[in-house]
Amino acid sequence: MKTLYLDCSMGAAGDMLSGALLDLMPNPEAALDELNALKIPHVRFGKETLVKCGISSTHLKVLVSGHEEDEQDHHDHHHEHSEHHHHHPHSHHTLSEVLNIIKHLALEDKIREDAERIYELLAAAESRAHGRDVGEVHFHEVGALDAIADITAFCYLVNRLNVDKIISSPIHVGCGSVECAHGVLPVPAPATAFLLEGLSTYSDGVVTGELCTPTGAAIIKYFASSIGPQPLMKIIKVALGAGKKDFPRANILRATLGETEESAEADGEIIELDFNVDDMTGEELSFAAERIFSQGARDVSFAPVTMKKGRPGHRVSVMCSLDKRQDIVKAIFANTSTLGIREVLCRRYTLNRKIETIQLENGISARLKIASGYGVERAKWEADDLSEIARNRNISLSEAKFKLDTRKGAK
Repeated sequence: MKTLYLDCSMGAAGDMLSGALLDLMPNPEAALDELNALKIPHVRFGKETLVKCGISSTHLKVLVSGHEEDEQDHHDHHHEHSEHHHHHPHSHHTLSEVLNIIKHLALEDKIREDAERIYELLAAAESRAHGRDVGEVHFHEVGALDAIADITAFCYLVNRLNVDKIISSPIHVGCGSVECAHGVLPVPAPATAFLLEGLSTYSDGVVTGELCTPTGAAIIKYFASSIGPQPLMKIIKVALGAGKKDFPRANILRATLGETEESAEADGEIIELDFNVDDMTGEELSFAAERIFSQGARDVSFAPVTMKKGRPGHRVSVMCSLDKRQDIVKAIFANTSTLGIREVLCRRYTLNRKIETIQLENGISARLKIASGYGVERAKWEADDLSEIARNRNISLSEAKFKLDTRKGAK
């Protein structure tokens, strides 16, 4: 599976993301010509190499009417943010006008749809931040065209790379404040913070400044299927996208393109919830497991342990996806006697699984469970089907399995 991993340890901005993807292309100059052929009104793309802390990286320049958006404004696309573009007209675009611009670009339907959905995410976040209906949100002309260019470039390039999956690291948002037209706001700014809901972010408290921009947050929110560490992958190419700002650390975003086992990210991150009990009967534990399963747990298991004062007890382990965590925690407290739960975030690797049905004589069939991946393949008969055949034919389980194996081999 072709996988793109984005290292956002110095944040994420539209120009950094698009610059990294441009550098990943087999022929960046030809890709740049393709971007300019899209003919975004008043926009011209350029490519330059910037050196950040001694590291060369690619910056995708977006020239609007011949000018690149000012450094202090580069990441702010809403009219509420400070504007220092005295050489640019200060007209504004509504969301419908922005979408109309994207609609008339020479884009494939999938690329156009991706760009439209990302801009809708931006508008929804700005609407929520400023307490206005989405239709009332205005983007200043230069900022709107700059964001359209960054978003369209990323959507276009990721489509050309034919990526199956995008994974992002936790996003470093920076710290401190950002100056806007109506005052000083904490980093991340409100619209960015709303876009980051549901994603894993952090600030190390050391790098001061706005590292993650609204455009960068919207692109990752739309495209990333998961947030976490880089998976096991065979690397095809590594690229670096540069931002315009300078920090004590290199202001770059690293994009790694590689091949991953399809099963390596099948379940992504998973939560393990553990707790101990020493005052529940087997019947009570069995009922609790049933209730926990009903809330979407992947697995519930028990292990005998010796607890305080030598009392025998059980360690209960529950596996669940992140989105089921709260429901399952409630079910645990409601149906067990525990007073506390331990949580561990795990990465789950699984084999690919499928079921084949083997037809036998007299209309009898049996299901064969097959698992494969990582150079391994194994198969096992469904236990219920094996038991039914053994009972119907009045033979042992081993004899039933032998007959099924023989039948499978004949196929």
